[in-house]
Amino acid sequence: MSKKSVEKVVIKLFFFSVFLCSAGSAIAEGRCPPGQYPIGDSRAPGCAPIPAGGSAADAGPRATGRWIKTWGAIAMSNSGASGVSVGKVKKSDAEKAAMAECVGTGARDCEIAFTYKNQCAAAATAASGTQGTTFGRAATVDIAKTLAIDLCRNRGGQGCDVVYSACTEPKFEAF
Repeated sequence: MSKKSVEKVVIKLFFFSVFLCSAGSAIAEGRCPPGQYPIGDSRAPGCAPIPAGGSAADAGPRATGRWIKTWGAIAMSNSGASGVSVGKVKKSDAEKAAMAECVGTGARDCEIAFTYKNQCAAAATAASGTQGTTFGRAATVDIAKTLAIDLCRNRGGQGCDVVYSACTEPKFEAF
């Protein structure tokens, strides 16, 4: 065999291997066209589109930023006056707002009774049997209420009832 004929054979083999590689990727999903995959069996063959890898909710741009946890506070006085705050970024801001609301009622002996961060809170009082307010904090307002009432009853309270409940919700700060 001459050198030219060897070169021709090598070139033909090269193009044949390129053809096989490209044909292999075209039929990579079996009997289906590109972008689809086989479904069914030999009795009822079919093709379905390959999923894009997300849902409709994932489509489109997303905001970038971070979630900021927030604080809530309850201030109370011996006279029964109270003040509350929720959704404050700093604990001190939540306490100041609750104190300002309590003092705004005319009470002079307001004190912070309860603070909570990124959760729900509830306050319960008893009709009789115990004095004072009991508090509960939890992931949901229903659980916080249950905790406050249970604590009120455990302290000997009769007719315990929730007098306040709220949740601090995180805030989204966009970049």
